[in-house]
Amino acid sequence: MFETPETKGEQSGMGKWVGILIVVAVVIGGILLYLGKKNAAPNAATTAAVAAAPTQANADAAKDLRVVSRKMDKDNVGAAIWSVELRNLSQVYSYSNIQYETSYVGADSVMLATNHGTIPSLTLDPGESQSAQFREALPSGTALYTVKITGATASK
Repeated sequence: MFETPETKGEQSGMGKWVGILIVVAVVIGGILLYLGKKNAAPNAATTAAVAAAPTQANADAAKDLRVVSRKMDKDNVGAAIWSVELRNLSQVYSYSNIQYETSYVGADSVMLATNHGTIPSLTLDPGESQSAQFREALPSGTALYTVKITGATASK
């Protein structure tokens, strides 16, 4: 009359698989959490480095600003008309009030004149290129001429 119910081993096997899947999910979650924290440490260092980025006192216009192309022509009264293209190589600073130096050398390799000036109407943002023109006195007998950037006002 009274019979003991039979238990199937098959049913306990299903519970075993569910348990294994839970353990695997917990292990994978732990690995992902560990890797996330490990990768976050360099990002925190990078963030700290960006926060301690150089100040404007560290800006160097002579290094960051490049003369990409230059052309000097004479006008009808004998003045030099410069057309220059400048590129800002900085990834941080914008530059304005760009100061330049022009040099004029004669055919006999004697320095005829060195002039200094400012291009006040030009502002170069990080990575930007622009052209500018300016005019100045041109010494007679000029055979060679150069222009270089000597300074500028930096801003972030």
